[in-house]
Amino acid sequence: MKHIQWFPGHMTKAMRMMQENVALVDGGIVVLDARAPAATLNRKLVRLFGAKPVLFVLNKADLADDRRTDGFLNEITKNGFFAAKCSATFSSAGKQLSAKIREMLSDKIEKDAQKGISRPLRLMVAGIPNAGKSTVINALSGAKRAVTGDKAGVTRGKQWIRLSGFELLDTPGTMPPSFENQTLARHLGCIGSINDDILDFYDLACGLLEELKEEYPELLKSRYGLEDFSSSAAMLEGVCRRRGLIIRGGEADTERGTRALIDDFRKGRIGRITLENPVNYVGYFKK
Repeated sequence: MKHIQWFPGHMTKAMRMMQENVALVDGGIVVLDARAPAATLNRKLVRLFGAKPVLFVLNKADLADDRRTDGFLNEITKNGFFAAKCSATFSSAGKQLSAKIREMLSDKIEKDAQKGISRPLRLMVAGIPNAGKSTVINALSGAKRAVTGDKAGVTRGKQWIRLSGFELLDTPGTMPPSFENQTLARHLGCIGSINDDILDFYDLACGLLEELKEEYPELLKSRYGLEDFSSSAAMLEGVCRRRGLIIRGGEADTERGTRALIDDFRKGRIGRITLENPVNYVGYFKK
């Protein structure tokens, strides 16, 4: 499989900007994708906050395996962080996250009250591309205040967003400079956090099918009617035939099939899937 690597030049500038501004905030919100919490953890972003409290938001929980999401929440809180799962596009997300932020900063709120200080809580919102940072901010504001999109790298510069009781610093999505674990890198490709233009979709689709065969075979059977699980090529052909993606001569159109499969996964059409099992990531979220 082709080695995946993606670290555009603007990300170095973004990290520098975040380092310069972290002293201005009371804590951090790090947005993860609930379908791949380990892959979407950029340790550099977490280390950026030092001793300041951090809330991990497992976003897009409506697309993820609820049991595994709860396992990751337990693992994260066990390691001294705050954590919440949400679907930031749902109307209930804003109220839920506001309560969690106030819980995280309750000591700060109490100390300010004792001193007679009344000022908004300031937080930096960080995460890798396409995890949903801007959507989380919009959920907290109850309106579209941050620019969102379904492609990696929509937010390029910092922007302060003032809400009732909060000031949020929206930051560009930032990757680690290198991917030591190519399985996690492939997960980032599957969820759309890496620029599609650099990805080999055939490799991506075959890797996804192999993982789903082991973890969610019934979902593959239900969505695509698959019966032959002998190889990724056989499964991909089954996907193409179920989707009617056939070229002249009756052959499967694998080029269109790979993109259809990845699109089905990203949109949740295959089912609620989490690509990582929390039992394999014990200690992964240590400070």
